[in-house]
Amino acid sequence: MSFFNKVLASVGIGAATVDTKLERDRVFPGEEIKGVVEIRGGNVEQQIDDIYLSVNTQYSKESDDKKYYVTAVIERIRLASGFTVAAKETREIPFSFRLPLETPVSMGKAKVWVATGLDIKNAVDPSDKDYLNVKPSALLDGVLNSITSLGFRLREVECEQAPYHLRVKSPFVQEFEFVPTSGAFRGLLDELELVFLPTSNNTADLYFQVDRKARGLGGFLSEALEMDETNVRMSVSTGDLATLPQSLRSLLQKYS
Repeated sequence: MSFFNKVLASVGIGAATVDTKLERDRVFPGEEIKGVVEIRGGNVEQQIDDIYLSVNTQYSKESDDKKYYVTAVIERIRLASGFTVAAKETREIPFSFRLPLETPVSMGKAKVWVATGLDIKNAVDPSDKDYLNVKPSALLDGVLNSITSLGFRLREVECEQAPYHLRVKSPFVQEFEFVPTSGAFRGLLDELELVFLPTSNNTADLYFQVDRKARGLGGFLSEALEMDETNVRMSVSTGDLATLPQSLRSLLQKYS
C-alpha cells in the first residue's frame, strides 16, 4: 500500500464499510437472534483488529435536578479479530446470539438497537446501527393485561436509572406507569408504577410503587412528604397468569 493510500485509509476515505443484516427485527427477550455482518473493502487493503456486535438502549438519569440520557450496553458479542480485508473484497460473517432477558421492550420511549463496529488501527472505525422491535414476553404481556383489566391505563414507559437495590445486571430498569381510569381503584390511587425483572423465561419479580391519592389534610401532607407511596414486591410465573388479576386486586386493596 502506498503512503498516499495509507493516509486516505487513516482518514476514512475509500475505507471499509460494514452492514449488518438481521434475519428479523421483531424479537422477544431470551430469543435467539441470527444474521450476517457484511464487510465491504474500500479502495485500499485494511487490517481489521476487531469486529463486534452490541445490544444497546438509552435510559434517563438525573443530576442537579436535570434529566439527561445515556447509552447502556446490554450485551456485547465479539465476532472476529485480526484479519485483513482486501480492496473491493466482500466478506460475510454469520452470527447468532441470545437476546438477554433483561432487554427492555419497544414501548413508549424505550429504543433498542444492535450496533456493529469494526476496530481499524489508525482509521475512522466504520459502524452500523439496526433497531429491534422487542415484543413483550408472554409473562410480561399477561402482567400488563392483568393490570389494565383492573381499570388502569398505561400512561408512560421509559428506561430509568435503577435504584441501588435493583441494579442486578443492568444500571437501568424499565418502568411502566399506569393511572386508574375506571374500576375500584379510581379515586383511591394516583398512579401505579411497575418494574418487571425476569428471573427466567417463565418467572419474574414484580416491583410496584403504589401512589395513594391524597385525602384530607393528612393526605396532602403525606403527599408533600412523599409518604403516600408504598413499594411492594411479588414473584410471578406463567402458571399464575389465570388468577393474576385477582391476586393483583387483593394486593392493591391492602395499600389503597
